[in-house]
Amino acid sequence: MKPDMFRHPVFIIVGLGFPAEVRSVMDAYRHLVEWPASLRDAAHSVAFQACRAALRGEIEAETARGLFAAFAEKHDLLAPENNTIAASRLRSDRDPHVR
Repeated sequence: MKPDMFRHPVFIIVGLGFPAEVRSVMDAYRHLVEWPASLRDAAHSVAFQACRAALRGEIEAETARGLFAAFAEKHDLLAPENNTIAASRLRSDRDPHVR
C-alpha cells in the first residue's frame, strides 16, 4: 500500500449529489484545492495543511484522513458507504412507493 493511501476511504457527495470515494491523501488534497475560495474556512485550512504535511511525509496519512473527514462532516459532504447506497437503490427499485 502506498504511504498516502487511507486504510478506509472517506465517502463524500460531489457535484449534483453523486457519491465519491476519497482513497488517499492526494484525492483529499485535490478536493480541497477545488473547494471554492469563498467557502474556505478554518476546517478547510486545517485539512488542507494536514494533507500537504502528509504528502511531504511529515504526518501519517490517517491523521490527514481524520481531518479531511471532519472537514467533510462540517460541510455536510459525508455520504453513506457504497453498500448503504446500493441497498437503498435496490429497495426503491423494487417498491414504487419508496423514494
